[in-house]
Amino acid sequence: MPPKGGGEILFACPVRKVLQPIHFTDPGKIKRIRGTAYSVRVSPQMANRMVESARSILNKLLPDIYIYTDHMKGVSSGKSPGFGMCLTAETINGTILSAELASNPQGQGAAVLPEELGQNCAKLLLEEVYRGGCVDSTNQSLALLLMTLGQRDVSKVLLGPLSPYTIEFLRHLRSFFQIMFKIETKTPEEEHMGGEKVLMTCVGTGFSNLSKTMR
Repeated sequence: MPPKGGGEILFACPVRKVLQPIHFTDPGKIKRIRGTAYSVRVSPQMANRMVESARSILNKLLPDIYIYTDHMKGVSSGKSPGFGMCLTAETINGTILSAELASNPQGQGAAVLPEELGQNCAKLLLEEVYRGGCVDSTNQSLALLLMTLGQRDVSKVLLGPLSPYTIEFLRHLRSFFQIMFKIETKTPEEEHMGGEKVLMTCVGTGFSNLSKTMR
């Protein structure tokens, strides 16, 4: 946890020569919610309190909810205390929408109660569900980048309302790759749910991985 950190992330990624075009326009209905409530260098009850407060809101949406608790102490817990929660909603078509919140770093900002954080994280997830689309607002730019780097074929993805970060990212894609997206708005009446949707369409640049194995 911030500010002192002390953790480690192991990132693994398969090697791909090319990226295939995608057509991801039907997010489907929510079928289950999963999540993790984590706490380090604080009472283990913090995670349980977050889970209870989040479930009090999410149980009104659907019954299939499971939120794991993850408590660490001692050397393996890093150098700063704190707690947080990550929630994901999965649809029948494989779409995953996520939301995450964490407590303020020690000595910075107002102290946050675990009940308050759990409820706010649940509300953030419901906001993502309302916005809809096949990608949540945090990962919109990543989806658009992968579409840009795909083969010279048409890719389509349905997104919720574009975030300010995504709008600026589209300008960067135009500057770096000279690529323009076709943007079609879909009203809630057309999609029968949530907020306004945006259908993003582009033709990939045909980027290929040229790296060779060193011998």
